[in-house]
Formats: sequence, C-alpha cells, structure tokens
Amino acid sequence: MSSSQMQPCDLIVFGTGQFAGRIVFDLAATTKTPIEVVIAGRNAERLDWLTTAANARAFMFGCPARFTSAALDVTDAAAIAALLQKKRPRLAVQTASSQPSAVISDSGNAWSRLVAEGGLSVTAVSQAVLSIKVGEAIKAAGIDCALINCCFPDVVNAMLAARGIKVLCGTGNVAILSNAFSGAMAERNQRLQVLAHYQQLGAWRQAAGQRSGQAPRVWIDGREIQDVFAEFAHLKLTREPAIEISGASGVTLMQAFVAGLEWRGHAPGPNGLPGGYPVRLVQGELQLDLPEGIGAEEAIAWNAAFESKSGLIVRQDGHATYTGATKSRLAAHGFDYSDGFHVSQIEDVSGELDRLRKRLEMTG
Repeated sequence: MSSSQMQPCDLIVFGTGQFAGRIVFDLAATTKTPIEVVIAGRNAERLDWLTTAANARAFMFGCPARFTSAALDVTDAAAIAALLQKKRPRLAVQTASSQPSAVISDSGNAWSRLVAEGGLSVTAVSQAVLSIKVGEAIKAAGIDCALINCCFPDVVNAMLAARGIKVLCGTGNVAILSNAFSGAMAERNQRLQVLAHYQQLGAWRQAAGQRSGQAPRVWIDGREIQDVFAEFAHLKLTREPAIEISGASGVTLMQAFVAGLEWRGHAPGPNGLPGGYPVRLVQGELQLDLPEGIGAEEAIAWNAAFESKSGLIVRQDGHATYTGATKSRLAAHGFDYSDGFHVSQIEDVSGELDRLRKRLEMTG
C-alpha cells in the first residue's frame, strides 16, 4: 500500500535492512494492543516484502498490528518531514545507516582492519548522518514524535543531543547483555540491572577463558555481582552482530511507548547520554533506573570513561574529540578531522570519512 493511501500511524520505522526487519517482525508477532506501523525506505522490493511478511506474521500470531510502507530516500530531509507531517506518528525508529553492521565481523580489507584496530567509534559519524536527518525532520515537521536511534546510540545519541535533537534512546548494546544475562539465569523473576558500554560486548564474543578488560556492572535483586565474567561464564555471543537480541531489545519499549504504558528495561544512549543504563519509561519520558547506592553522576562518568580512553567523546557544547587508538589509527590514514570537529560539521566530516572508507575498502 502506498503512503498516499495510508491513514495516520503510531510508529514509523526508517530503514529496510536486517535490523528493521527484526523490529517489525517482532512487533508483528508480539503486539497485544492495536498498532499501525509504517516502514519507510528506498528499496521498493524490500519494502514490499517486509510489509507482506509482517502482516502475515501478525495474522499468524493473532496480533492487532497493521503494516504499510512508504517509499522515500532517507537522505531527503524534506521527504521525511512531509511523511511525518502526514502520518503524525508518536514514535520514529531510525535504523538506516550508510555503515553496514557487518563491519564488526569482516576482516577482508583495510577499512575493516581500521575499525577493528581503532574501534567502532571510527564509524560514529557515518552512523550519525541519517539519524540527524530524521531528527531534524521531526523538528521541521513540528509534531510531537519521539525518536529512537538504533545506529550506534552509545556515541551517536550524544551527537544528536548536541545538535539540538531530542532522542529517547537507542536499542541493543547494554540491552544485548542484560537480556542475555536474564535469559541465562535459572530464576528469571529476579531483577537484573546492568551498566554496560558497547565496548564491553567484544569480551562476550570470546570463549570464557579468553575474556579480559573491564566487565559490566551487574546487580541482581540489588546485590552487585563481584565477578561478572565468572557469574556468566557459560554465556557467549555470536561474533556477528547480535541482531536476534539487539533488534528485538527495543520492541517492548516501543509497544509501551505508543500505548502510553510504563516500562522497565535497559537502553543505550537514553536522552543523549553515553553508554548504556537500566531505565524506566514514565509518562513518555525515560529515567535512569539505577540500583540503590549509585547516583546518576557516577553512572554517567563510568560509561563516559570508555570513550575518553579510546573512542569519540562529545561535549555538551558540540565539540567532538577522537581519543586513544581511534585517533591514532585515523591520523595514520591521513583523516583530516582526526583532531576532532564540531557537531555542526558532521556532514563534512562524514563526506571525508566516506572517501577514506571507499579508498580502504579497495585495499586488501
């Protein structure tokens, strides 16, 4: 069904990749209250399939979800704003990125090696550009629509906030670990609270005896676990992007948000903060839901320390600075912005980064 035939919706999912597919398919199979979802992107064949398959799943599982599609270019801010004005969703979920997530497991060219050596923050600017387009289109449309950014939210959400874009949170990362830990526990009714940064996922892709570095902070029923690696030694993530968990991790939050319900769980980048936290949705706003004895300032500083050591830190005034291995590896390849930039320059920085990526992808 074309966008011209559609009625107002509750939620728009931008993007047609695997991450978007996981979200819409799980919405289709688990939604308990009526929800109208628009899937928006430029790949017409993929749009048709996602819409067909999602509606089929909703029927199979007896769920009151309805899916339609809107063909548009996610680089076209005016087209996004026009769709938002017409559909007036309560929530926009942005999954489209110019940097495929497969770079996490690839190793066949100089670009993937640069990302492996310098960290995923090498890709942060590329991950931010389309999310900025959607965020600024929401502002231009003048509607009351929250934004969930699924593209590298631990770092990108701080850039969005510095650009004056209100972002609810992201999906995945801390929620990959929190849900994996909870699912592995013998007593699943225990309350789990996790502080975790995306940089900590790598350890859980290794065998138990090979894990190193700083572990996430984990509390079970208010008691902090002293040796998290030992507590969950039997748990291991796939080396590929964990879309089966990460793409699904925001679905219950999305359902609660559009239904006006409260929700508890974990999310990266809530309200533009660095890293990931336990959170609570109350009256459409996300609050940190920290264990007793740890304050917001301590939790934020703990998460921020990872990018301060190596990565990309974003100050509230909009200045972004590469640090550690991220900075040194970008500088070694002659990247013009390795000393940092202001978030107002992100489009220029992204163009330079894309040129570097294309050059390195041609190098074995």
